[in-house]
Amino acid sequence: MNELLTAVFSGLGQGSIYTLLALGFVIIYKSMGVISFAQPAFMMSGAILVSYLSPRLGFWVAVVLGGLVVAAVALVVERLAIRPMVGKAVFVIAIITIGVDIIVRVVAGAFVGADPRLVGDPWGLDTWSLGGVQVQQRHVAAFVAAAVIVALLAAFFRSTPIGLAMRAAALDQEAAMAQGVNVGTVFATSWAMAGFLAAIAGVFAAAGNPLDQNLWIVGLAALPVIILGGLDSLLGAVVGGLVIGVVEALVRNYHSDVFPDLATNTGSLAPYVVMLLVLLVRPYGLFGTKEVERV
Repeated sequence: MNELLTAVFSGLGQGSIYTLLALGFVIIYKSMGVISFAQPAFMMSGAILVSYLSPRLGFWVAVVLGGLVVAAVALVVERLAIRPMVGKAVFVIAIITIGVDIIVRVVAGAFVGADPRLVGDPWGLDTWSLGGVQVQQRHVAAFVAAAVIVALLAAFFRSTPIGLAMRAAALDQEAAMAQGVNVGTVFATSWAMAGFLAAIAGVFAAAGNPLDQNLWIVGLAALPVIILGGLDSLLGAVVGGLVIGVVEALVRNYHSDVFPDLATNTGSLAPYVVMLLVLLVRPYGLFGTKEVERV
């Protein structure tokens, strides 16, 4: 039982990172109707930036400042590369975001260097032992951070003028424009928020480990999350992230028992198996809006 609970807590921590990434995907999709494949690059950039700022400014200041810088980069990307393509086919914008992802990753990766770099988090790989259950402090921190950010997002969308404008634009852009909503501001805000969330996720993804240029691969796990939860559902991003994280941790933990003859651990494959199953059974996700086409 202790082994099971240890795996579950680990999965919740990793799932919290996936949740932060998935929220960025969903916010952009709700505002523009397109999946931004630039999120992994923003995640990696945030972690690298914090690794440079943390020794000079302290971890907490570095995290906030790093998140704001990545949000500003996302704003520039939206204004220069995405805004001119509004009205074009969705797949064209998606391909552009792939190009942005490659460019940003190459530029950010140049700053990793040969020496090990750390984000300077105060947790490292330290653990708490709770009745025999091992809980990593970084996973607790990621879970708490995700919970706080989700609560702040809920308040933002419910109580602020720009949040209400984003909700209106997500429901019907033309109707929102008719009511005076500046859709351009909505687009820019959604990209800035997604960039900030990705940077925070990157910090927790890199916590306790030296940075390397493969960190962005963690961001790909957000794709199964949004497929499971629903492309346009913030609640789905939260639930999907936690579920995918726990499933991945359980498969990693019990891999040798279930597949004794298989040398490669299947934990990293588990999210994508879940994604394929969901696409076959419920392609719009657990909480996504079902699209009805009339011919």
